[in-house]
Amino acid sequence: MKCRIWGVLLVVVVASTGVGTGVATGRQATPQQAGCDYVSLYDETIDSVVSIQTPIGQGSGFVYRKGDVNDSSYVVTNAHVVGDAEEVLVRFSQGQTVAGTVVGSDVFADLAVVRVNQTPGYADALAVAEQTPPHGQKVAALGNPFGLEETITHGIISGVNRTLPTVFGFSIPSVVQTDTPISPGNSGGPLVTCQGEVVGINTAGIASAGAENIGFAVPSTVIDAVVPTLTRTGEYEHGFLGVSTTQVTPPLVAANNFSVSEGAYVVSTVQGTPAADKLRGASQFTFVNGTRVPVGGDVIVSVDGRDVDSGEVLTSYLFTHVRAGENVTLTVVRDGERRQVNVTLAERPELPEQQPPVTG
Repeated sequence: MKCRIWGVLLVVVVASTGVGTGVATGRQATPQQAGCDYVSLYDETIDSVVSIQTPIGQGSGFVYRKGDVNDSSYVVTNAHVVGDAEEVLVRFSQGQTVAGTVVGSDVFADLAVVRVNQTPGYADALAVAEQTPPHGQKVAALGNPFGLEETITHGIISGVNRTLPTVFGFSIPSVVQTDTPISPGNSGGPLVTCQGEVVGINTAGIASAGAENIGFAVPSTVIDAVVPTLTRTGEYEHGFLGVSTTQVTPPLVAANNFSVSEGAYVVSTVQGTPAADKLRGASQFTFVNGTRVPVGGDVIVSVDGRDVDSGEVLTSYLFTHVRAGENVTLTVVRDGERRQVNVTLAERPELPEQQPPVTG
């Protein structure tokens, strides 16, 4: 079978802007970590890592939930690894290759779930972390870079709360950044702590000249929010607000005479979306000390009672906590006054059919 090893095309990362959706994030307590025994870590986790093979590509995945005898198990990978395939081949570490059925896929989170009816006894499910990993935490990436099966690379968590743009024009929020080498074919494999907990699914790496070991993984918070629903229903209906925001900065505060210094400033709303009727975008632009800044828009300072200090926090919360058709309460600052705005989120627009597949 002729296979393409799934690589990455996503090369731009921002930290505090968002459009439409998004996972409340906060700094978590740093776990104790001395030396990381990568030999033991590899031995304990590699049997749970698989190769995903389709007619047009090959990537990685891991056992997410293992069934009892005669029950199905579930493997998690990237949506861009399975593409439009309904059936894939799943190869385990000791060579068994079995058929897998794609039961759910979510391109907006770049996650997919594959059902396997014949899971080797040695392939246990990996635990998914409940919290965002701290900066500096030691991690390892497991997978099949360039088709080199059963590979481990190591590094640290370089950053959290990244926003990862895609070729489709939307962004994945709260992405984990790591200096662990992630190469084509690693896509869909787990990024694990020294204790073997999954903190992310390897998704993309920057391949531009001068970039060294800058990789990204869909975080465990998004996995926890999306994958159980994909397993049950085959799809995840993301809520859509329809707003473009930017970080509140000193020039923006000066131009708008704000009484707040943090929040998600509404630059614009999308016509026909929930935000268009409820929120106010910028009406004009001006210059402050040579910096062009928007004027006249709302500042979102909280969502459902949770403080919003950036667009990333807003989009992250909406991405994992609110579904289409559900309501949110936004606290905004408009004309110097705080007011509450209740909004019912719409369903995310479908992707144009003519768009190319993601290959990150």
